[in-house]
Parts: sequence; structure tokens; C-alpha cells
Amino acid sequence: MSSTNMYGVVLWTDTAEKKAVIWCEDHGNLAFYSGTDQSAVEGVSLDAGDLIQFDMNEESNLRRARNPQLVGQSHFPEIAQRLRPEATSHRAMPQSAATNVISMDAFAERRRVAV
Repeated sequence: MSSTNMYGVVLWTDTAEKKAVIWCEDHGNLAFYSGTDQSAVEGVSLDAGDLIQFDMNEESNLRRARNPQLVGQSHFPEIAQRLRPEATSHRAMPQSAATNVISMDAFAERRRVAV
């Protein structure tokens, strides 16, 4: 089991259960976070649209997020709605929809310049 440091955007959360589903910067499988997993940040509160950095482990084709750190609160608040199948259907998507693409590369470049 290897661990990778990754950025992602929270798509869904259950605050009562302290769980979240995260869209990863590599556009691979989604990562799952459970507050019951060991975390370096106790009491981290994640909301849909938050940009986070986390340690990602793959276990039997399941990505698990650990040690999430908030990078930008409400950075992409409407991301879950934008990713719905009816919103991204190739038949229904106008040419101008390409402006709705969220590039993690652009964020990574801003981060490199800031450091």
C-alpha cells in the first residue's frame, strides 16, 4: 500500500458521519474520507466545494483519503451539480460549456508561484 499526496475537491459530505467523497486532481477514481479514520487534523470539517490536500492510499481498488487539510473553503461550490450526467451529456453540451472545465493544473501552477 503506497501513499500519495494529492489535491482534490469535496463532492459530497455527511457531517453527522464525518464522511466525504473527493474528486482527485489526477481525475482517477474518487477518494473516500471517513472521519473515523486516523487524521492528523482532529475535527476537520469538510463541505462540498472545498479544495483540500490529503494523503491518498489505494486499498483493493478503493482510494482512501487521510489527513485532509483545507486549502480553499467553498473553492468550487457548484462542482457536484456541474458533474451530473445531464449537465455533461455530449449531446446537450454547448460549445461554450468548455469554459466550465475546472483545471487542477491551473491551481497547481498558482500554488508553485506562491511558494
